Amino acid sequence: MQALKTELESRGLLYQTSSDNLFKKFDEGNGKFYCGFDPTADSLHLWNFIGFMVAIHMMRRGNTYIALTGWATGMIGDPGWKDAERSFLSVEALDNNQKKIQSQMETILGNIATFTWDDFSYESVNNKDFYTDMGYLDFLREIGKYITVNVMMGKDTVKKRIEDPAKSISYTEFSYMLLQGYDFCHLFKQKDVTLQIGGQDQWGNLVTGTELIRKKYDADTGVMTWPLITDASGKKFGKSEWNALWLDPEKTTPYELYQYFMNTADADIERYMKMLTLIEVDEIHKIVMDHLKVPEERKGQKMLAFGVVEIIHGTVQAELAEKITEFMFGNEDKIETLNNLDTDSLRTFQKAMGGVQYEQQSLFELIVQSGLANSNSEARNALQSGAISINQAKISDPKYDFSSDFIGKGTLLLQKGKKNLRIITK
Repeated sequence: MQALKTELESRGLLYQTSSDNLFKKFDEGNGKFYCGFDPTADSLHLWNFIGFMVAIHMMRRGNTYIALTGWATGMIGDPGWKDAERSFLSVEALDNNQKKIQSQMETILGNIATFTWDDFSYESVNNKDFYTDMGYLDFLREIGKYITVNVMMGKDTVKKRIEDPAKSISYTEFSYMLLQGYDFCHLFKQKDVTLQIGGQDQWGNLVTGTELIRKKYDADTGVMTWPLITDASGKKFGKSEWNALWLDPEKTTPYELYQYFMNTADADIERYMKMLTLIEVDEIHKIVMDHLKVPEERKGQKMLAFGVVEIIHGTVQAELAEKITEFMFGNEDKIETLNNLDTDSLRTFQKAMGGVQYEQQSLFELIVQSGLANSNSEARNALQSGAISINQAKISDPKYDFSSDFIGKGTLLLQKGKKNLRIITK
């Protein structure tokens, strides 16, 4: 196994560290590090997953990951690189989001451990518990006195909000870095955590923790960041036409995630594969070279898409996403495939592709309800032009009786043109 720094650098997962000395300790194993995510939504998204990949490489070397969900910091809101103050979430929303994200983190880490056969060491914590018995005056005396306002105003994320007269920052948001700093301080004292990791835009918040620990306990700790990522066109990584790619399979299905990576530009395949899969770097070079010989076959995109979905959602879901993609865009016998699907797989296919439940609708109604037409007149035109098929047989008669066309477990394949497929079930 490569040295940790070499591994992270070769995969494009290292942006900045407080000291290179930290790598020696975490190469040896038995170190503890943490990464936190605020529950500002009820799911993490693809950008957050880069942090999981950094954590994987550290856990594979025998280190323990403290996976923190930031209920308390979520109450305040990270000013980050926002232009205006964040809206506060209710306590009920934070409770709900925190529970879902903690469960999601544990599920993903469990999937990864199963996938890699590695005996990973990790622990979930909620920073709400850090403040249970601490009052405001206690916080000011024990934490606030160690960090000067001069230093806080010098942080880039704060400075830009203060210097621009069109923007402002509340005292609440201004205090956010103190809370994140205390998170690190608490974990250092209670669990011997000596490293915090995060995205490069978190640098100011991260080093607040090291400064607090240094002044309060006269101890050296470290921070490490991964880089902000854009694709070859300059678009922020993890964004798509539906805005955000969530790690919750109910918000972004494994198939949708698979399709995002199937649409990766050739120029991004190698970089994403290094960052988001566990394929060895030398092997990735060979995969990309083979891909570029016949890029139209999209071998690189297929391996990338399968690898990412497998790590996040497991092998079964990755295989299903691959199968749906082949069904949608390949040349396989679609009717035979539908006939052989079990009930759960059929439901997954229908959710990914779209479709409706048959409840005695007319053919026009099914075409419109499934989204293949916007109106009965548009459906009629599609039929008359020969664009509509049922089980891959063209239908032109608007009064066609399809009640005996259901196959397998009560399934009908409704199609408009070559690529617009819908599964109708009864």
